[in-house]
Amino acid sequence: MHDARVLIEMGDGAVRRLARRGHTLDISSLESLLSRRNKSVRSGDELRAEAKRLAREVQQTAKQGGDIAALKEAARTAKEQIRETDAEQAKLQQELRELLLSIPNLPADEAPDGDSEDDAVEQRRVGEPPSFDFEPRDHVDLGEAMGILDFGRATKLSGPRFSVLRGVGAALERALAALFLDLHTRRHGYVEHSVPFLVTRGTMTGTGQLPKFEEDLFRTGVADRDLFLIPTGEVPLTNLYADEIIPPAELPLALTAHTPCFRSEAGSYGRDTRGLIRQHQFAKVELVRICAPDRARAEMAEMVGHAEACLRELDLAYRVVTLAAGDTGFAARLTCDLEVWLPGQAAYREVSSVSDFGTFQGRRAGIRTRDENGRTTPAATVNGSGLPIGRALAAVLEQHQQADGSVLLPGSLVPYLGFRRIAADGTPAET
Repeated sequence: MHDARVLIEMGDGAVRRLARRGHTLDISSLESLLSRRNKSVRSGDELRAEAKRLAREVQQTAKQGGDIAALKEAARTAKEQIRETDAEQAKLQQELRELLLSIPNLPADEAPDGDSEDDAVEQRRVGEPPSFDFEPRDHVDLGEAMGILDFGRATKLSGPRFSVLRGVGAALERALAALFLDLHTRRHGYVEHSVPFLVTRGTMTGTGQLPKFEEDLFRTGVADRDLFLIPTGEVPLTNLYADEIIPPAELPLALTAHTPCFRSEAGSYGRDTRGLIRQHQFAKVELVRICAPDRARAEMAEMVGHAEACLRELDLAYRVVTLAAGDTGFAARLTCDLEVWLPGQAAYREVSSVSDFGTFQGRRAGIRTRDENGRTTPAATVNGSGLPIGRALAAVLEQHQQADGSVLLPGSLVPYLGFRRIAADGTPAET
């Protein structure tokens, strides 16, 4: 969330920057609303001061035996005016909050122009996409032939865009999660958390999912409780520190969790909906860093490296791209995607997204720290996937498939699985 005064001071600069991401900012409306709210606050303060003065005068006049009827009537009138002004102030404050909650983060200058994935700028490629002397299959055909993926029975259970992993497939999913968690906790210094998968409306608002993206969320209602299934581990991890002041000496905080994620993906039908790429329920290892505002970009670069380490451990070819301003998420000011090569599609597909949010989430969630002068200031947040398990599994199957229908797994998974090869019939081999 923004500070309204900062946006107004930026004026046309804020309008131009938000226009890069397709948002039209009406500065005059914002300025008018803030002015009316401030005027209401001042009026309330003046009325309260007058009410206190009248109360003192009533007491003094009564002690002196004077007539206090007119003074008491003036005091009652002042109290009624205070109630009316407070109600107006609350209404204007809510309108201002709703307006500010609807304004996306200002895109960073480094974000290229454009509004689609085609406008992303490639930063680097790592590894050579594998070449095959046979026609490579995608992970759906390969996994179903091996008997380790079952999308038909998943559809029977829950409808489309769910999956069932069976036998070695389920073991591989578990092994990938364990590998990623071990990398991040033992090598990269993150603290693992086990967090709730159902959160409040306020928690969703703190990280920017609400109010804008309510149609993408799965919502539950039991009695008078209104809870949402988390779309990403970012939501509970970041909001662990909502409404807290974190001492500067404790920053940066590095948090990770392995959670299920639930997304309706409203409006995305037809885009990467085959297989494990874009599902309503999927598992992910999430990374969150909370830091001083001037450290956000450096922390983002470090997190990109942590996500890349996962792909290198799996011997996967990938590339890193910077998203265009108009294709950057609502709460982010700069995003880098890691895209893994999928031979079955002969294309790079996103497997991780790392974003610098600046103080946008810190301001919304009330996550604060102190500056060099000891004054409280919103903390910065950085978030990334490290990694989505299903997408990583799909890439492992596709890039490491063999001509005989088997899959030769990367050596990093052997300690977690106890075998190196998945035979064409889906059984462990080379244990």
